[in-house]
Amino acid sequence: MTKYVYKFGAGKADGTGKMKNELGGKGAALASATLLGLPVPPGFTIATDVCNIYLEEGGIPEEVKTQAKDALKYIEEIMGKKFGDPENPLLVSTRSGARMSMPGMMETVLNVGLTTKTLPGLIEITNNEWFVYDTYRRLIMMYSDVVMEKAEGIQPEEGKGIRQQLEWILSKRKRDTGAVLDTDLSVETLKELIQEFKVRIKETLGKEFPDDPYEQLWGAVGAVFKSWGGNRAVAYRRIENIPDKWGTACTVQSMVFGNMGEESATGVAFTRDPATGENKFYGECLFNAQGEDVVAGIRTPNPMNEESKNEQNKHLPTLEEKMPKLYQELREIKDKLEGYSKDMVDLEFTIEQDKLFLVQHRVGKRTATAALNIALDMLDEGLIDESTTVLRLAPSQLSQLLYPILDPEAEKEKQAIAKGLPAGPGGAVGQIVFTSEDAVKWNNEGKKVILIREETSPEDIEGMRAANGILTARGGMTSHAALVTRGWGKCCIVGASEIEVDPYQKKMVIDGKVYEEGTTITLNGTLGNVYEGELPMIDSTKNPRLQEFMDLVDKYRKMGVRANAETPEDAIQALEFGAEGIGLFRTEHMFYGEGSDEPLFLLRKMIMSATKAERTDALKELSPYVKKDIKATLEVMAGKPVTIRLLDPPLHEFVPQSKIGQERLAHALDIPLDEVRRRGEALRENNPMMGHRGVRLGITNPEVYEMQVRSILEAAAELKNEGKDVQLEIMIPVTVGSAELKHMKMRVDKVYEKFKEETGEEVHFMLGTMIEIPRACMRAGDMAQTAEFFSFGTNDLSQMGFGFSRDDIETFLPMYLDGHILRNDPFVSIDKRGIGQLMQIAIERGRKTRPDIKLGICGEHGGDARSVEFFYEIGLDYVSCSPYRLPIARLAAAQAAIKEASTMT
Repeated sequence: MTKYVYKFGAGKADGTGKMKNELGGKGAALASATLLGLPVPPGFTIATDVCNIYLEEGGIPEEVKTQAKDALKYIEEIMGKKFGDPENPLLVSTRSGARMSMPGMMETVLNVGLTTKTLPGLIEITNNEWFVYDTYRRLIMMYSDVVMEKAEGIQPEEGKGIRQQLEWILSKRKRDTGAVLDTDLSVETLKELIQEFKVRIKETLGKEFPDDPYEQLWGAVGAVFKSWGGNRAVAYRRIENIPDKWGTACTVQSMVFGNMGEESATGVAFTRDPATGENKFYGECLFNAQGEDVVAGIRTPNPMNEESKNEQNKHLPTLEEKMPKLYQELREIKDKLEGYSKDMVDLEFTIEQDKLFLVQHRVGKRTATAALNIALDMLDEGLIDESTTVLRLAPSQLSQLLYPILDPEAEKEKQAIAKGLPAGPGGAVGQIVFTSEDAVKWNNEGKKVILIREETSPEDIEGMRAANGILTARGGMTSHAALVTRGWGKCCIVGASEIEVDPYQKKMVIDGKVYEEGTTITLNGTLGNVYEGELPMIDSTKNPRLQEFMDLVDKYRKMGVRANAETPEDAIQALEFGAEGIGLFRTEHMFYGEGSDEPLFLLRKMIMSATKAERTDALKELSPYVKKDIKATLEVMAGKPVTIRLLDPPLHEFVPQSKIGQERLAHALDIPLDEVRRRGEALRENNPMMGHRGVRLGITNPEVYEMQVRSILEAAAELKNEGKDVQLEIMIPVTVGSAELKHMKMRVDKVYEKFKEETGEEVHFMLGTMIEIPRACMRAGDMAQTAEFFSFGTNDLSQMGFGFSRDDIETFLPMYLDGHILRNDPFVSIDKRGIGQLMQIAIERGRKTRPDIKLGICGEHGGDARSVEFFYEIGLDYVSCSPYRLPIARLAAAQAAIKEASTMT
């Protein structure tokens, strides 16, 4: 019999902390905490496999129900209660839990099993009528929203969902009765509310609220599984690259209640500060409340201790002050969990009438700054070793540490218009919008936006991702906005209570001043300050702890890292980011940007020349510019390898389009303007991507490549004579076979021999080729007879291999990704099964011919962590990417080496 249900409770568990794939992160964590002897309410976890079965078959298999009922009996024995029993009822929660944390993206239902038949028994046992009716009110609100509406695929108009309707009814009752908080409502009011809720549910959703405990249970379990396919969960998985096939587990757990009076509470805590990484116990709680209240930001949470106080809650009593004995118990749990996991832990707890329970825990989401500090601190504390430290930062988090921050000097001169809690790092500038839909729309139009909400909900996930930063009027450091943006490293400020948000009029008001949609503001997510207008940003990479971490990364990295660079300025930046060379120097880029006017004119003059003699004269004029550009970059790299790619683009790209440019060229060549236009038109191609470019130019117009090679050699020789080291690699682009390479080598050798003869200088260089066409992969064995190195141009290789135009894929690629036709954008993350196999063929055949051939890649895949790991696996010597992506490449390469060593061990 296949085991689908895993029990835990009373110090025993069927599962273990290592079973995340089967039990999800939550189920595995509850099993481990139970085995550690911590006070975990008993329960059971339905395995992730059942989610996929449920979604395929549309229901829970009977075998799963049978195992679940047996597990329910186990809970009943431990708790001394019975599910559905009128006299002594057991209530449970149902919670989602994938193997990777997806905070707020899937569903939870609390208080399941409370019905009109079990209400009297619970009142009798607890002697607390208010608590029971408040709990029933909560079940109705949550269940109708999660199970009866969302899980059924009902998509109401904005603001008209059943939850919002019930919230309106609740708010109206509070106004009518003068209640400020939910806890101010009387029992009679709660009873009336419940009846009004049920009527509204029947009117809106067309069915009665279920009054059978098992109907509630299976409905809640099914809703958890269905939420795996919900819009926000799918959107989050796309962002985080989480596979759809993983599915979610569902944990059914005995309810413990934080809303049973002032001796009860619920809270969230972190074993270290999730924003900064500081080694302090940090958390928030609410007295006489349930867990959903803390995350929802409905009330300002109390600080857990003095270290957790901030501007919003400093006037409130702490958990340590109100319940010192239980606070000390919580500290002991914190120490056990961190000692066991050897990582920062996020834990949720409930206090039910002076008794502490650990409801769940997980490795905590944190900002990139916190991840860096926690990893290095734990290394210093002896909790983890160096290799574990390197694995503790995801490459995506590392990129967040490179984000800009506000210029402190400019910030000193500016008065903040509001202040909130610093939930997400760095700075952000943008125009304000008030809905998730507008954030996505404006972002697609190329605008930077700040999303402003009263508080965010999981439905805002796509707008939050599109926004440059997020600002909320309500919520604490454990609110939805804080949790999600912290994991992304996105700038976020929560709980800015001075702000009045009006999403309908699309405006916010601060101290009487109105800020309309489109107004530009600046956020400091590190301090929690909000500023009117745009403040300047500065580089955040000058961080000594980041340098310490990167030194550790390089200690474990085996694969080389280079940068794609075209100018001395690029080369300087590349060295600052850790480049060990330049993997792609595009010679054509000297014809763009600052200082390019004269060399571009000379190139155009060469292109428009009618005879070889005219072309040669123009190239002689151009040569000094080429030499100067290359020499400056070689000098900066100071003996590190520099791979110089000869001219690659088709010539028509350089033809002047403006009348002024055409007239200047006509005058220089002493030909009519119409002749310039005619010659330009003659160069046009139907498919220039696959046309007269790269090596084909070198063969048909050999004087172009000959001039470039001579200029490169002269630049290297001059540096050598100045006592400077040069490591030179010349690369031929767009080759498809050995004949082209042999032809080009013959010409390069001829230029070199003439150079030696005329100057008496010798320059060592390697000659290689770009592998960017599928046929070149297949013919790599022959090509390696001539080429001393291969550099895979994965951008064009992906384009040629898929037959996709990079410039036109937006018309169909989103549908391919949404429909799972493709798992990843092949121009972002390398296609291992297709393009990757072509690379492996080329590597195998190339090394068979030339065992010491040097292998690298120079496409932007070199800065994608997932791709870098694959490149390490297939044996490349180095990756090359834009300078800014180099730290990511370095970390991904080091992590790949550590994982390989771990697997071998």
